[in-house]
Amino acid sequence: MSGSDDARKFYAKLMAAHARSADPRIEEVFASVPREAFLGPGPWTVFAGDGGFKTPTADPSYIYQNVLVVLDADKGINNGEPVLHAMWIGKVEPKPGETVTHIGAGTGYYTALLAKLVEPGGSVTAFEIEADLAARAKANLAAYGNVEVVAGDAVAGPLPPSDIIYVNAAVVAPPAAWLRALKPGGRLVFPWRPAERVGLAVLVTRMEAGFACQPFMGSWFIPCAGASVAGPEARVPTRERAIRTRSIRLSEDKAPDRTATAVFGDVWFSSRAIRAGAGGKR
Repeated sequence: MSGSDDARKFYAKLMAAHARSADPRIEEVFASVPREAFLGPGPWTVFAGDGGFKTPTADPSYIYQNVLVVLDADKGINNGEPVLHAMWIGKVEPKPGETVTHIGAGTGYYTALLAKLVEPGGSVTAFEIEADLAARAKANLAAYGNVEVVAGDAVAGPLPPSDIIYVNAAVVAPPAAWLRALKPGGRLVFPWRPAERVGLAVLVTRMEAGFACQPFMGSWFIPCAGASVAGPEARVPTRERAIRTRSIRLSEDKAPDRTATAVFGDVWFSSRAIRAGAGGKR
C-alpha cells in the first residue's frame, strides 16, 4: 500500500469522526473516492490564512487533510474544506435510493461522495454555473452512472424533486423553487449569507406542517449567482436574529408575522418552530 493510500484511509477515519454519524459508509466513501482525481494534475495550490501555496510535489498525501485546494484562483473557487463537508453530509444523512440535487458542484469531488452514498438506486443531479468547471466535472464523473451534470443556473428554473438539496454557494435566502422541490422529509443544506457579516450553515427539513430550519455552524462560501443580493424591501437579520431562526415560510402560504427573523420577498424566516406531526398551514 502506498503512502497516499495510507493517508487517504486515515483521512477517511477523521472525516467520519467529524461527520458524527452512525453510518459506516461515510468513512468508506471518503476512503474509496480519490480526491486527487477531481483536482487536476499536481502539485496543487492549497489555500490557508490569507493566501495560497503549492504542495511540494504531486504526492496526493498532501491533500488528504483539511485543506482548501484552489480550482480557479481568479474567481476564488476552491475544492472546499473536507471537515465542513463531512459535517454537512452527516447532517443530511444520504440514504440508498434517494435523489440528490447538488448546487455548485465544482469539479465533482463532493458530488462523487454523495453519489456513492445514495447507491443503490439513488441519483445525483449536479449543477455548476461555471462552464469550464462543469466540463471538468462531467469528465471526472463520467464513470458514475447515477450522476447527471448540468452546466447551468440552478436559480433560474425549477429543480427536480429531491430528497436532498446540497448547496455550495451562499444565498441571502433559498429560492422558493428550492423549497418546493423538497420531497416530504427532504433535507436542504445551504450557506446562509443574508448580510456581509452573517454566514451560517443551515439545515432545512420539509415536514408535514412546513419547513423546519436549524442553523448549526458558521459557514462562508462564494456567492450564488442570482440569489446572493437582497432586494431593497428585504428585512435583513443580525447574526443574533439569524441564529434564532427555527423555520422557513413561503409568503404565499402565510404573510410574515411578528416571529419573522428575516424577510426576502417570497421567502421568510421565523423564530417559531415547526411541531412534528402538526397538520395544516400555520
